[in-house]
Amino acid sequence: MGPHPAVAAIRLAVRRVLHDVIDEYAEQTERAGHAAPHPELAQAGAGSRHGALPDRPDTPLVLVACSGGADSMALASALAFEARKLPVRAGGITVDHGLQDGSDTRASEVAARLAAMDLGPVEAVAVRVGREGGPEAAARDARYAALDAAAERHGAAAVLLGHTRDDQAETVLLGLARGSGIRSLSGMAAASGPARRYRRPFLQLDRQTARTACLAQSLPVWDDPHNIDPAYTRSRLRHEGLPALEKALGKGVVEALARTAQLSRDDADALDTWAAEADRDVRDDAGRLECAKLYALPPAVRRRVLRRAAIEAGSPAGSLFARHIEEVDRLVTGWRGQQAINLPGRVEALRQGGRLVIRQS
Repeated sequence: MGPHPAVAAIRLAVRRVLHDVIDEYAEQTERAGHAAPHPELAQAGAGSRHGALPDRPDTPLVLVACSGGADSMALASALAFEARKLPVRAGGITVDHGLQDGSDTRASEVAARLAAMDLGPVEAVAVRVGREGGPEAAARDARYAALDAAAERHGAAAVLLGHTRDDQAETVLLGLARGSGIRSLSGMAAASGPARRYRRPFLQLDRQTARTACLAQSLPVWDDPHNIDPAYTRSRLRHEGLPALEKALGKGVVEALARTAQLSRDDADALDTWAAEADRDVRDDAGRLECAKLYALPPAVRRRVLRRAAIEAGSPAGSLFARHIEEVDRLVTGWRGQQAINLPGRVEALRQGGRLVIRQS
């Protein structure tokens, strides 16, 4: 008798991602002039977590980021199971944000559970959460900084994250509420970060599948009280906003929003490629942006060129919003002798003699 359908689903999703990581690692190894792992290492019964395979330096290390919640515990269990059959080393990391009493104890318990799954290396990392951008954004920034540091420290090829289709739907709605444009509506990518470090195997699976998989395997899970705290925007959206949408529009809202994310991502990627090519064509011999050539571009492409220029001048991408780019765009499309536009990061944009200058102020 095979595994529970939910368990089979999460294992299949992780297996597909691990095959991608292994293939990419082999290609990188070959480009670096080293021998790639032998294909026979990928045979199903090649070894166990206690055998020689996990210690091989020519196999990629994959870490799972685990909070102890149902999504990430299901992910950790699937990684531990699949890693026994593939040429990959598997470890885990849990981040203690220090935002709740006893968080250090819970982090230690999660690390112990990961180690009991035969994952290694396993770490519990404590971080300090700042205030910039609000509590949710600050916690996210601290968490990703810790994950980046752990990946660099251990030389990990990938870090698996437990975001589900439900999380994707919430992210799309949050982007829609901010009015941030098509890139924001594209949600989370299946692979993101430096060298595609972060992988999200569960973006096509719903949250209930992950929870059912934990129940089927008797995996203990921790339900973060912040996830039901109405003080947090995502929590309100999860427990009030999405249910209201489903009541008004019917079931299938989550799936539709997830499809919207993928379609938006495809469109945004195409526009970004177009903007990168256009950027070279709208500059003079000195590399300055020519307003007449910018004006001739479609608005979606032109604003991407302007955003790229602002970021290159030192404006932080996370602080550069649509309203900033709209003001800069008016220097091109609605020139009335305006003064310089101040942008985040002490960057200014001004029009001089038919050229658009974006520089440090």
